[in-house]
Amino acid sequence: MNQELQPLSIIYNQKSGFHAAQQDEVYERLMTFWTRYGFEIQVFELNARNDFDAMMETVLLRHQQSEKTGVIVAAGGDGTLNAVAKKLMHTDIPMGIIPLGTFNYVARALDIPIDVALAAEVIAVGQPREVHVATINDQIYLNNASLGLYPLFIKKRELYNQYLGRFPLHAYTSALDVLLREHKSLKLALTVDGKKYPVVTPLIFFGNNQLQLEDMKLRVAECAAKGKLAGVVVAKSDRISLLKMLWKLVQGEIDQASDVYSFCAEQIQVDCKKAKLTVAVDGELVDMQPPLKFSVKKSALKVMVPHVITPV
Repeated sequence: MNQELQPLSIIYNQKSGFHAAQQDEVYERLMTFWTRYGFEIQVFELNARNDFDAMMETVLLRHQQSEKTGVIVAAGGDGTLNAVAKKLMHTDIPMGIIPLGTFNYVARALDIPIDVALAAEVIAVGQPREVHVATINDQIYLNNASLGLYPLFIKKRELYNQYLGRFPLHAYTSALDVLLREHKSLKLALTVDGKKYPVVTPLIFFGNNQLQLEDMKLRVAECAAKGKLAGVVVAKSDRISLLKMLWKLVQGEIDQASDVYSFCAEQIQVDCKKAKLTVAVDGELVDMQPPLKFSVKKSALKVMVPHVITPV
């Protein structure tokens, strides 16, 4: 590799359409733009056929062997960002973001533009910023992790997206669909900073993204901003209460719902008698064996963000 060039590796999700035929013109403009800034570009496709771990080993080795660190770019939704971020934690290699998801909470929380061309400019001329990463056992989450009804919402939302296209409204319509059909609760033991509580809940939610929690009008948004675990528990599981909760969420008044409780902690453990629990982690479904241990790794990941202009 020419040592005067910086390595730029793009990890893109095949499902995002980043390299689809209709996006060829945009794709070529990005390649030309980054080349002008002295990057040597390689593109790696994230799909079910590829061994992701082996691919990332190749990508990391490319950057570690270069005199210049360069940038590893995640192009896709928050699930793609999660997969790449896990490999970049505790390294000196910053992650760049091309936001191609539905909500793009990670990019928005870091003031990264949703416009692809502007996001590419941040990767080229921005600055690395250290961010907190929440963990659950051997997984990480940049936005949220949840148990109970929320994983069912995700499954239903993907069906809506598959047949009707990807729209933010599907987050609510899929939730309504599940609430009208499902009626389940989890019996859990929740240990919050050493204090144990028995919990029977249809939904428990852990957030790591201040902007997403603010969008939900939750007071614990400030908790996530300080690098702590932000949790939300729904106490009632009857259908009427859950429908009222969903209506409060749509109205931006979820924190005022009588059966919704939020909390802030440094360490959380979730125990359950079930052999496995399905957890929604940044929009991806993962089967995990309890106990589930939550914590936050402070300043564990570097992300390219816009330069902050300090007033004179």
